[in-house]
Amino acid sequence: MTQCMWDHYERQYRKGDIVRSGTLKMATLNSGARSSAATLARMESAHSMSNTPHLIAAVDLGSNSFRLIVGRVEETEAGTQIYQVDALREAVRLAAGLSSDKMLDHASQVRGWDALKRFGERLRDFHPDHVRAVATNTLRIAKNAGEFLGEAQAALGFPIEVIAGREEARLIYAGAAHSVPASPGKRLVVDIGGGSTEFIIGSHYTPIKMESLYIGCVSHSRAFFPAGNVDEYTMRQAELAARREIQIISHEYKQTGWEQAIGSSGTARALAELVEANGFNDPGITHGISRGGLERLKRALIKAENVNRLKLIALKPDRIPVLAGGLSIMLAVFDELGVDYVDTTDGALRLGVLYDLLGRSQHEDMRTVTVEGFMRRYGVDRAQAARIGDLAVSFYDQFDEADPERRAENRMFLSWAASLHEIGLSISHSAYHKHSAYIASNADMPGFSRTDQARLAALVLGHGGKLGKLSQTREVEWPLLFCLRLAALLCRRRADVGLPGIFVARVNNGYEVRLPNEWVANNPLTDYSLIQEAAEWEKVGIPYRVVYTDD
Repeated sequence: MTQCMWDHYERQYRKGDIVRSGTLKMATLNSGARSSAATLARMESAHSMSNTPHLIAAVDLGSNSFRLIVGRVEETEAGTQIYQVDALREAVRLAAGLSSDKMLDHASQVRGWDALKRFGERLRDFHPDHVRAVATNTLRIAKNAGEFLGEAQAALGFPIEVIAGREEARLIYAGAAHSVPASPGKRLVVDIGGGSTEFIIGSHYTPIKMESLYIGCVSHSRAFFPAGNVDEYTMRQAELAARREIQIISHEYKQTGWEQAIGSSGTARALAELVEANGFNDPGITHGISRGGLERLKRALIKAENVNRLKLIALKPDRIPVLAGGLSIMLAVFDELGVDYVDTTDGALRLGVLYDLLGRSQHEDMRTVTVEGFMRRYGVDRAQAARIGDLAVSFYDQFDEADPERRAENRMFLSWAASLHEIGLSISHSAYHKHSAYIASNADMPGFSRTDQARLAALVLGHGGKLGKLSQTREVEWPLLFCLRLAALLCRRRADVGLPGIFVARVNNGYEVRLPNEWVANNPLTDYSLIQEAAEWEKVGIPYRVVYTDD
């Protein structure tokens, strides 16, 4: 801090009131009237139960196909159900355009953009809160995913979230569990996608174990059957490669056990249709996939020598390029996990996204449940988290925000950031904010997309310390960070102390904090910290004024 700056703030202090622009609202800071993050989320969700949307939509940007599903929401006394009213599917084969150095080629990007433009027309009249679009494995690993997503979001007209593997698994299980009859005991759900395969064991609607492995029908077909040629040796190598991946989880999964195995979505359904239509299944089995059915399909494929020469009932043209890879993975699932029969369902990721979206509108946001779990796991000081969260939200409420739904979402993120900002203390007090941000950015957080996690991590990282580390971070939201940092600064004593009325405002592309002169005089550490805070913001080019009043 330069002497000139010290003199500047001393003059402000002595002068007292300074004319300010804009209308400022006073925050009543009653530390005894705090609410938990879960309560805040319930209060601030964008829609009440009575305003449940009639139509909601999910878009799944898979590695093989892009899919759109529109569902009608019906509420009854027994619960809420979603009925599919429309669906679109386009075989984009995004993973086929992924080079060895993890770059998406232009042709595959164009196929994706064109498909999303058509989806966007179908969704043109939908409210943003009634649509959720998610992207999976290929866009998780593509180095130029950002380039694709910018144009993709413009084409679709809605944000697209790149979700982590386990989050994908959670949503897949939600979709499968809602689309098959209830059964006692545990279920194994396997979803073979274009670039990854998800394995979930769950009971009723609750997942117990979730894993995502980097084997998929597109990537496996490219690796082992690039020209479509199939022989005994190549098929065996493809099966063994898939089994090696599944071995990582097989022991633990078999120990957990299950009573029912379900194959969800595209690959499983395509294989089931082939073995059913061509009579390949074992005697007495008319639906689903039996071990014998897979073996007979494999024999037919090897006999044809090339997938393009295979002549089978129910073989769809868009499935031909990825059939051999998908079949080899399913064979490995049967062999490695000891499965004899798999039932199938169309309900998968996109249906799970719909139910998750519906849950958010009905105050059952999985993100709040996840934050609560992290607070327990990392031994968070709940009183301090609530203290900072409530104060930060009260500051944010003094800012103008025309969109009430955006306000509700931002309030939740502030509360979640306050709840998680000290989880890094479980690792080390030194630079704990970096540990907290790393956990928030890289941990499996059900309900949070990667975009959500990056947004949360930026707030957690920036809640204290130098701001320069955030100047190149795209996800940082300065108004929210201002509120969180100021709240953390004022709650440094970690106690319920009486705070005066504190006014904040956005002024001239910066921020202003107004505090009573008398209170500041009795709190010299806070005064000193506020002056340092103002200097920190000035370093990153954002004006920050601390004004002392005689009120």
